[in-house]
Amino acid sequence: MKRLLSVITVFTLLLTACEGPQGPPGFDGFDGLDGEIIASSAFEIEIDFNADNNYEYIEAYGFNVLPSDVTLVYILWDTINGQDVWRLMPQTVTFDTGSLVYNFDFTQDDVRFFLDGTVDFNSLDDVWTQFQVFRVVVVPADNIDGIDVSDINAVLNNNSIQSFDLRQ
Repeated sequence: MKRLLSVITVFTLLLTACEGPQGPPGFDGFDGLDGEIIASSAFEIEIDFNADNNYEYIEAYGFNVLPSDVTLVYILWDTINGQDVWRLMPQTVTFDTGSLVYNFDFTQDDVRFFLDGTVDFNSLDDVWTQFQVFRVVVVPADNIDGIDVSDINAVLNNNSIQSFDLRQ
């Protein structure tokens, strides 16, 4: 019996004294980016394009955007049976007199919406320039790999975006 207790004691000490190799060092903060949380953010904005604003509008995000984040902009193109139809920008409309392009660009601080194309913007009916609604979705670059970004619902679902900050 003494021998059995001695063997059990030796095995217990051996098993509790073992230590594996040290793993790689972890990040400081939540994700190694000075405490920035990698998450998606979104807002909706209505814009009037006119000669006074040079047919462009710049909007600051109002939240932190990392250098690696990607900004996607969708325009409310139509409403069918109460269902909004969103299209990924840029979007082009062709007229007899030229083309109109709804376009955007972005920095880490803001997003710029602007009209481009060959048509005379002053000759456009208000339906093309007034009360234009856009949805801006800022996502970490890693979160859009393999997603059909032309489908706003796929982008929203993949990034767990439930609502939009509404801006005027």
